[in-house]
Amino acid sequence: MALKLDYVVRETGTNLVRNFSLTVASVLTVFVSLSLVGAALLIQDAVGNATARWEGGIEIIVFLQPAASGDQTDAVERALDDSPQVDDFSFVDTDETFEEFKDLFADSPQIVETVSPEDLPTSFRVVPTDKSPETIDGLKTAFDAQPGVREVVAATDTIRTIQDLSRLFQIISGLVAGVLVVCAALLVLNSIRMAMFARRREIEVMKLVGATNWFIRIPFMLEGVMQGFLGSVMALGIAFVVRSGLGSIAGDRRFELFSGFQVDSGQFQFTAFVILFAGVAIGALGSAFAVSRFLDV
Repeated sequence: MALKLDYVVRETGTNLVRNFSLTVASVLTVFVSLSLVGAALLIQDAVGNATARWEGGIEIIVFLQPAASGDQTDAVERALDDSPQVDDFSFVDTDETFEEFKDLFADSPQIVETVSPEDLPTSFRVVPTDKSPETIDGLKTAFDAQPGVREVVAATDTIRTIQDLSRLFQIISGLVAGVLVVCAALLVLNSIRMAMFARRREIEVMKLVGATNWFIRIPFMLEGVMQGFLGSVMALGIAFVVRSGLGSIAGDRRFELFSGFQVDSGQFQFTAFVILFAGVAIGALGSAFAVSRFLDV
């Protein structure tokens, strides 16, 4: 018995409507689980992009004491020049520091008016040969002990904190999404099972008149695929919102630290593909198991 497109569409639609509450539950569960998966993937990409940007231009700032003598400044410079872990460095005097200070507080002129160049410390901007946190920490420890040095700062602590928080979010969202994916597949399975039970007499008649196994099975399997597909399409909307939110944060001057948290179009397209593929796969696997387990044809 040959399959006709209008028959497949009609029977699939009938099954979806007949078990409307189960269909909605299945679609929403797929939607929530894949929204978490998509958000985790996008945040992972954003953190990776930001980390790469920071590591590409990372530097250590060695702030000197305001009362540091010329000999102490020269000693720090020689130590930097002799260190094999230092690729390059430059000295920033009080006037240059004051210009940076004015740029940083451009929106707060009242603060700028209370500060003069003499109030700000001189510093060395250091580019390490190795961007690993271990190397950065070693340089910080070495130069913190130098006479005339007030403080050594680097972005490694902030980077490490953001990476740890991102990893924690991915683990939690991954676990929750995994549980919900299993629940979604079970809901799809149960939805198909109920549809087969509701149409058991029609199925018996179709078998008696010679309908093939696949003629009977395909509309039920497409029902599961449609449930997964609808849930994944809804999850794509959440993924788009997450990407837009990350872009807004990255473009806000108040969140300068997060300026690299952007997801490019290629990364978003890959995430969208993963979401759509996963949704269809969940529906297909759930419905395929249901027809093989509960439909005796």
